Amino acid sequence: MYRERVSTRPAPHKSSYVPMEHVKQQSGSAQLVGVMHNRVPAQAQPVNQGALALKSIPSPNSGTLIHTSVVLQRLYEGAPTDHFTMGWVMASLGKRSFGMIMLLLSLAAVVPGISIVAGLLLMIPAFQMVAGRSAPVFPRRIANHQLPTRHLMALVRRAVPLLRYLEKMIHPRWHTPLEATKRLVGMVVIILDALIVLAPIPLTNVVPALVIALISLAYLEEDGSLLLIALLAAITVLAVASVAVWETVRGVANWAGVIL
Repeated sequence: MYRERVSTRPAPHKSSYVPMEHVKQQSGSAQLVGVMHNRVPAQAQPVNQGALALKSIPSPNSGTLIHTSVVLQRLYEGAPTDHFTMGWVMASLGKRSFGMIMLLLSLAAVVPGISIVAGLLLMIPAFQMVAGRSAPVFPRRIANHQLPTRHLMALVRRAVPLLRYLEKMIHPRWHTPLEATKRLVGMVVIILDALIVLAPIPLTNVVPALVIALISLAYLEEDGSLLLIALLAAITVLAVASVAVWETVRGVANWAGVIL
């Protein structure tokens, strides 16, 4: 009976016990092979059908930080077909609206012809950062003004590849207090923005606008090291501008004295 009972019992499956280490190694290998053959799990699928991979890193402030290039790409993908408004942009960005609005406007301020308009708009979130507001608020007429979506598309196409390259070297470090950092960034942006709006010489808007874009990127990515570098660049630009203004005033004064 014992033999019959043993012989009729179904044999256990050979793979009923597998060490957990072996399971982890197999799953890791399967993921590696899947990536090599462009077969990634659903949660790792790219945001834009293979154009932009979702890449997030731990954030000291909000737990998970999504890179700026991903946010910008998602913003464009969700944009209305023909026109968009600043109000829609702010509603879509939520808590990251300050940094993204400043980044978008500073990149727009590089373009000749619209630099003054972008600079004037940039003053609004900068002053509100200094005032300690949680999110930027534009006047209703500006927030509801329709802008062509093709302009947003052109900006995204130029900015995203550069941002993705820079993000390889940028990550949260040198954590600073959020409110103090926000007010400092706002004050520096106001001073640099004054150069964009008031500088009478063409193309003098490019360098201050790029420095504001760098400050905005460091603020968005919560990179205190990059923010320090950007602030040093801002001090250098302001020093050079001050010397240039002083020499111009002296030259005008000397010229006026010779004439008189």
